[in-house]
Amino acid sequence: MSDTMSGKVADRGVPAGLLETRGAVRGVDGHVTACAASRDSRRFAFATGEGDVVLAAREDFGDAAAWQVRTVHDGAILSLAPDAAPGGFLTGGDDCALRRVGADGAVTDLARGRRWIEHVASWSDGKSGVIAFAAGKQVELRDAAGTRTLKVLEHPSTVSGIVFDAKGKRIAASHYNGASLWFVHAKVDTPRRLDWKGSHTGIAIHPGGEALVTAMQENDLHGWRLSDGHNMRMSGYPAKVQSMAFSRTGKWLVTGGADSVVMWPFFGGGPMGKPPSELAGLPGVICRRVACHPVHEIVAAGFADGTILLEDAAAQRVLPVRGGGGGAVSALAFSPDGSALGFGTEDGQIGIVDLASK
Repeated sequence: MSDTMSGKVADRGVPAGLLETRGAVRGVDGHVTACAASRDSRRFAFATGEGDVVLAAREDFGDAAAWQVRTVHDGAILSLAPDAAPGGFLTGGDDCALRRVGADGAVTDLARGRRWIEHVASWSDGKSGVIAFAAGKQVELRDAAGTRTLKVLEHPSTVSGIVFDAKGKRIAASHYNGASLWFVHAKVDTPRRLDWKGSHTGIAIHPGGEALVTAMQENDLHGWRLSDGHNMRMSGYPAKVQSMAFSRTGKWLVTGGADSVVMWPFFGGGPMGKPPSELAGLPGVICRRVACHPVHEIVAAGFADGTILLEDAAAQRVLPVRGGGGGAVSALAFSPDGSALGFGTEDGQIGIVDLASK
């Protein structure tokens, strides 16, 4: 990235950035609950608290007026993920429904129950795939088509987050007093329980399968080294961590929850006994969302005032994407090929920035 500026962001705020020269933005009804890119990087989807999904095709990334709006749920959309198929998306809502939004915008019912579907996830290697969704204490696994139930996994309390490992062999779920790790294709479903007292609110798994980390209600993170179950505690945040992501290589765990971007080292024996690194932020403004670039060691960070920054961890450089002055950033996602960044805010703004070389 050539258009960079070095050093910390000034107190006076962030100048206008990439969104003005390489992006498009649009207002929607309701706050934006999630943003995701399809597996083939050809589409972005934005979910709202009003039950709508806005779809943007790659050829229209720069033309917000061409983005399509689909009413998908009767009520808020609580979760959004790329489908196991290349071009579509999965959504869960407080209408207790799991739905698929196809590449063509067609909406299909996959499941309807009696509990909110608060979390959805999928895994695919291009040949086979698995879909997962959480409702209450249960996580249901289905085949890639979404029509056949593979198994239902029971947890001791309401599931607060789900994630597949990189190879799709295991799925982890956070819940009260810890997390559970399951083998997707096990003939007998016996979870590995990872215990730590308290309310766990989100989950991430190391790309190499070396560690599992949960966000806590008490402004902390808790982790387990999976080789031996060793506990890892990462604390000192001024606010609750609402977003975390491992870098492409797994070297860093990148998190919000402070007025800088906090990165915990997962190398050389870390993070225990090692302080985190910090990337530039905004004094007094909490980082709400983070996303890690899938190709380069670059982090996108969204703040409580609507500011979005791209940060190169190695070069210590900052590139403004969007200035502040609006609602908090509530959704942030790179396309799998790294060529675009999508975002959403609590005051109903959605946008896409084209990062491809020109």
